[in-house]
Amino acid sequence: MKTTILNSADVRRLLTPEACIHAVEDAFRMLGLGQASPPEILGVHVKNGGFHIKAGVMKFGRNYFVAKTNANFPDNPALGLPTIQGVIVVNDADNGQVLALMDSIEITILRTGAATAIAAKYLSKSDSQVATIIGCGNQGSVSAHMLMKVRNLNSLRLFDRDHERAKMLAKELAGQLSCDVSAVRDFHGSLRDSDICVTCTPSKMPFLSLAHVGPGMFIAAVGSDNEEKNELDPALVAASKVVTDLTVQCAGIGELHHAISRQLMRSEDVYGELGEIIAGVKPCPVRHDKTIIFDSTGIGLQDVAAAVTVYENAIKYDAGIAFSLNG
Repeated sequence: MKTTILNSADVRRLLTPEACIHAVEDAFRMLGLGQASPPEILGVHVKNGGFHIKAGVMKFGRNYFVAKTNANFPDNPALGLPTIQGVIVVNDADNGQVLALMDSIEITILRTGAATAIAAKYLSKSDSQVATIIGCGNQGSVSAHMLMKVRNLNSLRLFDRDHERAKMLAKELAGQLSCDVSAVRDFHGSLRDSDICVTCTPSKMPFLSLAHVGPGMFIAAVGSDNEEKNELDPALVAASKVVTDLTVQCAGIGELHHAISRQLMRSEDVYGELGEIIAGVKPCPVRHDKTIIFDSTGIGLQDVAAAVTVYENAIKYDAGIAFSLNG
């Protein structure tokens, strides 16, 4: 039996933003209904970055096992290399057959952006008009596109420590999105009238605090995917309604982790998981006087859903290269 090999260009062709949002939302719903097992994660730190392995099993017509190995090296762009590099393996979960090997970069970026959009769909005010994105790398760009799939924004503001980077992304998005897009030098001022804030940086020091946040704001905290990263002041997390992608994982590596380590919160203080809200197990907590934080550490079921979509489209459209791993 042949294994399908798919590069990043194949993944981009086979996984549209809409398809990714649909697949990831289904994955969260199944998790919330108890129809999927909680995914697993393993992290290994090295001198200039780290590796993590995320894996999960889900049934999409057939039973699939998907494992992703990602390397994350924040200083790589200065070396002409991507920050994130990795590979995804798709297996038949009933017999172990290796069905596909695919590049992980596009899937990681898209499925993370999809989770941000899905969380915004359920956790932000339905009449949200203004969003601020902090961090203007690939994830910031994808987050902007994904947000526009679920909210009819009038204004999108971009901030990055490298203002030129923010300006370049603003120029790019202005020609692609149906809203006003601008680069700002001061995200504090931008947040005063923002309904939505997305943080997608590699920061290890919190930069967003209670003083920056207005009532009713929805914050998607995307950057913290290991225990060293930290974008939000733990006091802000503790003062907000917190929704996680997976509470046990967020308690170990997310913004929740820092609030717990400071003894400002317990895992039991989390309002709920996104899957529970999507599935209707818990009601949407949207209130105009309460900040809502989505602690997005990235779970393996997002990778399962996105990778399976890519694989099934590859079979449907005869894409990729067929290769025998057995010689």
